[in-house]
Amino acid sequence: MYTASWHDVVRRDLFGRRPGRGDGPYRLVIRVALVVFRLLRLRFDVRGSEHVPTSGGAVICSNHVSYLDFTFLGLGALPRHRLVRFMAKASVFGHWFAGPFMRAMKHIPVDRKAGAAAFDAAVRALKDGELVGVFPEATISQSFTVKDLKAGAARMAFNAGVPIIPAAVWGGHRVATKKHPVDLTRGRAVTVLLGEPITPAPGETPAELLARTREAMVALLDEAQRSYPQQPEGPDDLWWVPRHLGGTAPTLEEAARRDRDDANGTRVKPRTSRRARLRALTRRRDAA
Repeated sequence: MYTASWHDVVRRDLFGRRPGRGDGPYRLVIRVALVVFRLLRLRFDVRGSEHVPTSGGAVICSNHVSYLDFTFLGLGALPRHRLVRFMAKASVFGHWFAGPFMRAMKHIPVDRKAGAAAFDAAVRALKDGELVGVFPEATISQSFTVKDLKAGAARMAFNAGVPIIPAAVWGGHRVATKKHPVDLTRGRAVTVLLGEPITPAPGETPAELLARTREAMVALLDEAQRSYPQQPEGPDDLWWVPRHLGGTAPTLEEAARRDRDDANGTRVKPRTSRRARLRALTRRRDAA
């Protein structure tokens, strides 16, 4: 397990001997993230970084369970001295605080009403030798399992002639995820797995490549979940465990209904019980 140290925050060779020009803001953000990781004493298990190419383009496709997944997934590429350009909602780029950082880090805005522009920008980045990070489920999975994937990631790999690197992140949802309060309890474990590159086979269609990618993501996520070093602390702490592993998270079908209700604005936001709030406060106090 890896825990960020103050040495990591300031080490000169963190990004290699000759880091790329123009990425100073991105490198600064990573150092700030390491400070946060250190303060929270997050415990990382990062495996498969050797599958990230040291040069050239690739699409990193990951599941999506927390608001912090992109920061954790970036750790998987850091040992190879690579920076990942993530595709993110255009609204984030319009935010007064986050927007300037997102643009400075050369992430790619996605406007769902005009997706062609984002697709073209991602293909150009891939052809220019960049790593492009994609969460092809489009939104956080409330079931904490892999949902159906959007086809864009596979089509980008086809058009740019680059491989897909399947990935899985797990544990970050215990800190910050959809429909649950932020929990800054120290010592949470976070697992990041990257799989072997997937390249289009002769005669293969983007749909077939997408199916292989999803299969690899499911296998990686299952490995991350079953090898996760921490267990729920009691019956009230089963919410972050998927149903098929004995938890109380929604099933894939229930989560799909919640997503539809959220999109239509018809779902009532659940209220956290007084007992659960008190328990979370007690854990934070004990960890301080």
